[in-house]
Amino acid sequence: MPPKGGPPEAGPKARHHSAGRRLLSLRKPRSVAGQVFLLQLVVVLLLIATAVVVLVIQDRNRAIQEAGDRSLVAAESFANAPGTAEAMKSDDPTAALQPHAEAVRKRTGVDYVVALSPYGFRWTHPDPDQIGKHVSTSYGQALEGEPHQTTFDSSLGKAVDSTVAVFDEKGTAVGLVTVGVTVDKVTSVVQHQLPVIFAAGGVALLLAAGGSALVSGRLRRQTRGLGPVEMTRMYEHHDAVLHAVREGVLILDGDARLLLVNDEARRLLALPPEAEGRPVTGLGLSPALAGLLASGRAATDKVFLAGDILLAVSVRQVGSQGGSVATLRDTTELRALAGRADVAGGRLQLLYEASTRIGTTLDMKRTAEELTEVAVPRFADFATVELLEPVLQGGEPTGASREMRRIAAEGIRDDVPLYPVGRRMRYAPDNPVAIGMTTGRPVLVADLALADGWRVQNPERARKVIEFGIHSMISVPLQARGQLLGVVEFWRSEQDPFEPDDLSPAEELAARAAVCIDNARRYTREHTTAVTLQRSLLPGALPELSALEVGHRYLPAKAGVGGDWYDVIPLPGARVALVVGDVVGHGLHAAATMGRLRTAVHNFAALDLPPDELLAHLDDLITRIDQDAAAEGNTEAVTGATCLYAVYDPVSGRCVLARAGHPGPALVSPDGSVTFPDIPVAPPLGVGGGLPVETAVLRLAADSRLVLYTDGLVEARGRDIDTGLGMLRQALAHTDGTTPDDTCRAVLDAMLRTRSSDDVALLVARTRLLDPEQVQEWEVPDDPAAVSRIRAEATRRLESWGLGEAAFTTELILSELVTNAIRYGASPISLRLLRDRDSLICEVADGTSTSPHLRRAAFTDEGGRGLFLVAQMSRRWGTRYTDRGKIIWAEQALDAGAAGDLSGLLMADL
Repeated sequence: MPPKGGPPEAGPKARHHSAGRRLLSLRKPRSVAGQVFLLQLVVVLLLIATAVVVLVIQDRNRAIQEAGDRSLVAAESFANAPGTAEAMKSDDPTAALQPHAEAVRKRTGVDYVVALSPYGFRWTHPDPDQIGKHVSTSYGQALEGEPHQTTFDSSLGKAVDSTVAVFDEKGTAVGLVTVGVTVDKVTSVVQHQLPVIFAAGGVALLLAAGGSALVSGRLRRQTRGLGPVEMTRMYEHHDAVLHAVREGVLILDGDARLLLVNDEARRLLALPPEAEGRPVTGLGLSPALAGLLASGRAATDKVFLAGDILLAVSVRQVGSQGGSVATLRDTTELRALAGRADVAGGRLQLLYEASTRIGTTLDMKRTAEELTEVAVPRFADFATVELLEPVLQGGEPTGASREMRRIAAEGIRDDVPLYPVGRRMRYAPDNPVAIGMTTGRPVLVADLALADGWRVQNPERARKVIEFGIHSMISVPLQARGQLLGVVEFWRSEQDPFEPDDLSPAEELAARAAVCIDNARRYTREHTTAVTLQRSLLPGALPELSALEVGHRYLPAKAGVGGDWYDVIPLPGARVALVVGDVVGHGLHAAATMGRLRTAVHNFAALDLPPDELLAHLDDLITRIDQDAAAEGNTEAVTGATCLYAVYDPVSGRCVLARAGHPGPALVSPDGSVTFPDIPVAPPLGVGGGLPVETAVLRLAADSRLVLYTDGLVEARGRDIDTGLGMLRQALAHTDGTTPDDTCRAVLDAMLRTRSSDDVALLVARTRLLDPEQVQEWEVPDDPAAVSRIRAEATRRLESWGLGEAAFTTELILSELVTNAIRYGASPISLRLLRDRDSLICEVADGTSTSPHLRRAAFTDEGGRGLFLVAQMSRRWGTRYTDRGKIIWAEQALDAGAAGDLSGLLMADL
């Protein structure tokens, strides 16, 4: 009974049969084991023969070396023996040396010991007949002290000869000793080693036989008992099947080298004939496919493009050495699907590029241009964009008008017969563009030559477009927040005609661009609003004044609306206030703050406040504005506002200036020299903290030019203020004799060659002085009786000016003002008349600060009507304060004619 778990044939008999089969296989040269054994036998025999030959050669060389050593030792021993040198110098060297030489030869076993004279004549020799004969060999090397050895073939075989010189005590060579030994006399070791070699060879043969038997058994177990014939037949069958299948097969080892490839794989991959054995990465495959095969990782139906063939590749690992098998299937029928996938990927890439490139600025025209640049040439050969006219102005598209303007066009050629940029467009109702605008959906025209509605718009231009080669188009309305902004058209001439699948990416492109255009439109609207607000807050036409001739400029910054401003304010007494300010920042907040400051300056100027007090009030105003903003949770403060305020009096030429954080003015004298007066500077408005503002007083000659500006004129990126002031000085030095307006133009041309990053306000005032004949002053005594005299002198002065028709009104005004000053004021009292262009100014000064007030007098009151009459008969009147009191003034219009009948005013129920 066989052991459990074993096959039926297991057992002693079966094992004996198997061993016999292995021995039999060794005797059969056709078996694998027999062939291996024969090969090992031949290898062992070759190794034994090689070892013997090598041993013989080594033994021969060793014998030659040993013979040389023996002869050299014998020669040196004989030469250095005591008495050898004296014997050679004796009268008969042969008799002295021959016995010793023979004795040495016999004891050492050498063939001969010969003593020679320095000239080569033998003194000794084993054959006495050779003594005295000359030796022809040269022994120059030995005579120089170096042993001389030669190997030669003698009658007794190969021999070695060693020759040494014998020197006396003076170092003179007195003779030579030469000793020869045949190689055969050296004991050979080959005969002792040959048995060992043959024994090792026998053991190797036994091991080879055992190994062959073991290999034979393992091969039979691994091949399931198949012999070479059966294995050959099976290989031929498998090879036929491998090359017959219509699927490529690649077998790779662990190092990604190609071991086997069938004909189908060779065809699919266009492999060279010698592909086997080479790394898969060196077969010219695509990097992706080669990388997959070289990695050895498992894969299923991975698709790769090999030339014009689309392959599905599967990889499986086999064996324990990291090998793999790859199968290839021709899936060319999937190419259409892959093409559609590529198209989809290209569209996704197009949309991604559109999201990054469209809308980089808040400019509608540039946004439209970016849309066309993205679409051409990846999606279309030509692209055009039109926007509604209200949209271009930043307004809301109302839909009342469908007139548009083309603002962008891009194409692969410049000579396309499409409408150019800037053309106003109005489409017929049947035009595909109009249909898309009405329905809000994109419209595809696959063949323009057959589209009647498109050709009816302009038949001649349509013919040129078709002849040019444009064959299809897509029109997509640009819509944002449910409003139509315009339309974009995509045209193709060299690419394939548009298909319905192209509508989706076209609509997506238009949607992205529409949002950006709408943002730009809203920004344009806000910018226009801010500009309009700022322009409305800035002064328009400045008044013509006898005191000054003014030129002005305002340049907005690149960033848009800013807070720079200027103004010219007429003051009583022919005086003029010049003001320039700057609110840091841009936008509506800066513009609105600038308007509030300008209004406040006008109000404070109406009170005729001096410059230092006016700036102090502005500082308080800004502080309150910031506090109110903080209380409301508004983080936008006005901190950073600056201002320069100047008051010029043309009567005295006196100019009083004060500034809060603002650049000082430039002064151009009548002789053309340019200076920058030292004006004390206070902190900017809102940060003064109640610090006092100091003033400076300048005496300006006639035709002087006072230049006021904001920091945007002299400061710029990469240029400090000192450099800017130097440039301004140089620019003003070349404007001698020019008008203020020409001065403004020349300064801006020299200072701002490019658009400034900050807005700029510039004000140039040429000073004038009133003719002394236009001014008349009187000192008024503190006596009511002096009023009549003053009135009479004033009348005569008016007549000398040719203003006699205004004498009655003037007498009434100055009588009331002088009487009030005498009655309610204090000395000193003075009267001044000024004739200024179309006005006559009457000023009464006294030493008190009490200001009169206009009041309503009752019907029975005897007084209280004087100031009312002054107010009614003058253009304007008011009070201004001085260091020594006040001045009450009244200004009459000279073109108003006579006062007329005043009875109605005198009898009016006030």
